[in-house]
Formats: sequence, structure tokens, C-alpha cells
Amino acid sequence: MYTEDDLLPLSALQHLAFCERQWALIHLEQQWTENRLTAEGRQMHERAHEGSDEWRDGVRICRGLRLRSLRLGLVGVADVVEFHPQRSGPGRPFPVEYKHGRPKPGRWDEVQICGQALCLEEMLKVPVPEGAIFYGEPRRRMGLIFDSSLRGETERLAARLHELQNAGVTPAAILGPHCEKCSLKDVCLPEQTTSRQVSNYTARMVAAILKEK
Repeated sequence: MYTEDDLLPLSALQHLAFCERQWALIHLEQQWTENRLTAEGRQMHERAHEGSDEWRDGVRICRGLRLRSLRLGLVGVADVVEFHPQRSGPGRPFPVEYKHGRPKPGRWDEVQICGQALCLEEMLKVPVPEGAIFYGEPRRRMGLIFDSSLRGETERLAARLHELQNAGVTPAAILGPHCEKCSLKDVCLPEQTTSRQVSNYTARMVAAILKEK
């Protein structure tokens, strides 16, 4: 169990799942470069948080709900949490995350909302089996089941988050297709960093071979 002072942002799960170096640049070095995509995404989140709670067709809709998990050491805000009616007991929590653009090829968005579900389960002591991500394109929800695989990946990332935070070291870049869409590419300089890594590795290998001779 973590303490209140140990809690790290829920949003960091998505950054970490996308790229450990991106996470470190944002959360360790406090660097951020906004592009059109990030600006539109931020505006979407702000709109999702606006307005007061309401009831719609028997569903209670809560916006900007504060979340926390001492087990995982996470804290954040849910865009929307719906409480769907059940035959008995309180409404069943159903988190909804708003994202700009289209569904991603990786599970970056999925681990973030799964982290929200795990927080809700700890806070409310009720199961949260599913939720949804609303994508700006094509403007519809994508339903999501929080199965054991996704839960395990989310918990692993939360542990890795604290491991890297405690180490306080920015990981080296790993050049890949994902770099082209990263708003921090010009800060990260993945081509140069990766080239230096290769050069250093080659130099160490050559030195080791010469030493053996």
C-alpha cells in the first residue's frame, strides 16, 4: 500500500504504455510540447469535465470525479463515470474516457481507463467489469471489458511507474514508428539518441574483442 505522498498521476499510465522515455520527459523533466492533436485532445477533456452531474434515462452521470488507489499508488480525475441502475444496491460504475482522434494500435488508452476502473473498485468496494472510450473520430464509444489480461497489464505498468519515478532517470530513446506522432519528438531527438546508443554499444564490443586478443 502506498501513502498519499506516493501517489502518481493516472494519466501517466498512458504515457508510460506508449513510451517510457516520453513518460520521463513529461513527468520527470517537466517538458511538454503541444501540437494540434494534443491541443484538441485537451479541449475535449475540458468539455467532458464541464457541467454538473445529472440523471439521464435512469443513469446517474458524474463528471470530473476524483479517483485514487492506495494499492496501485495512483490519483487522477475521470472524465465521466456513469452509474447504471441494478436490481439491488447502488448503481454500477461505468467509466467513460474521452479521446481525440481514432482508436490506437496499442493498448495505451485502454490501460488508462482500466486504471480508473481499479480505482473505482477500491474506493467504492464494488466490481467495475466494463467501461468505454469515446473517440472524437468516428464520434462513437468503444466498449471495453476489463478482463484479467488488461488488469494485469495495468497493474504491471503502475508498478513500473513507481520504479522509474524512484530511479529518477530518463530512459534512452527507442526509435520506432510511434516517434512520428509524438509531440515531444523535437525534444526527445530519438534518431540522435538511438545513434549514440548504437555507437556506444559498438565501441564497447570492439574494445571487448581487442582485449580478448
